[in-house]
Amino acid sequence: MSMRTMERRDGMWRTAVLAGAVALIAASYFLWPRPEPPALPPTAATAPPEAAPATAPPAEPVVEHPIEALKPPEAPPPVALDDSDGAIAAALGHLLGDERLRKWFHGDAMVRRFVATVDNLSRPTVAMKVRSLQPVPGGFEVVRDGEAITVSAGNAARYAPYVQALERVDAKQLAGVYLRFYPLFQRAYEDLGYPKAYFNDRLVASIDHLLAAPEPPAPLRLTQPKVLYEFEDPQLEALSAGQKAMLRLGPDNAQRVKAKLRALRAEITASAPKP
Repeated sequence: MSMRTMERRDGMWRTAVLAGAVALIAASYFLWPRPEPPALPPTAATAPPEAAPATAPPAEPVVEHPIEALKPPEAPPPVALDDSDGAIAAALGHLLGDERLRKWFHGDAMVRRFVATVDNLSRPTVAMKVRSLQPVPGGFEVVRDGEAITVSAGNAARYAPYVQALERVDAKQLAGVYLRFYPLFQRAYEDLGYPKAYFNDRLVASIDHLLAAPEPPAPLRLTQPKVLYEFEDPQLEALSAGQKAMLRLGPDNAQRVKAKLRALRAEITASAPKP
């Protein structure tokens, strides 16, 4: 989520035919009758062909955080990925409340949206069309003092209801919903373009990425080259969408969100965060 989109309301919170053709071409080459090559002159000596170097099969991706290492979750309900919105909404509504769920979250493609959002948190932007959260109410506020522009402390209040609700959710119960429906998240991640990757590894990496977000002192200074705002510090402006979102929360909110992320991480993986 780029700082260039600050004034837009943002939300906090992823070959068979070709193979057959290749096989058919290869088979036609090796099996099609071909004329015998002419005999070499008796005096011509031929060296035996060099054996082609053996190639090892490609290594399978290493799963760093298998959910099987945790307490085995209960069997997922018999629901297909594209028909899972009702089941996911019911489970999350029990934790967050149905009204908050309807007000804050998009109700369609919930698993796919969550997976795509997680996958994009460490990238420069998170496209609006894949975000799980509805736009946060209110506009982005700044304070102007002559030529200086800073982020208003009032912006933190926009996120306060979300942070308070997150703090009230039990991390173990939230992880339980995730583990129960994990096959759906894995399928959505594969559909996103990662057929051999493991979504729980991606989620843990994204959590670690958010935990590593810098904590510069407030207020944060901005520039306005044209219409939209940017961080004055080029290192902050170069941060990912997820880490910029942590900055926009404000220092206190960011600390509280990080505490919940650490608790959630502990429930979905058996290893500690990397230093």
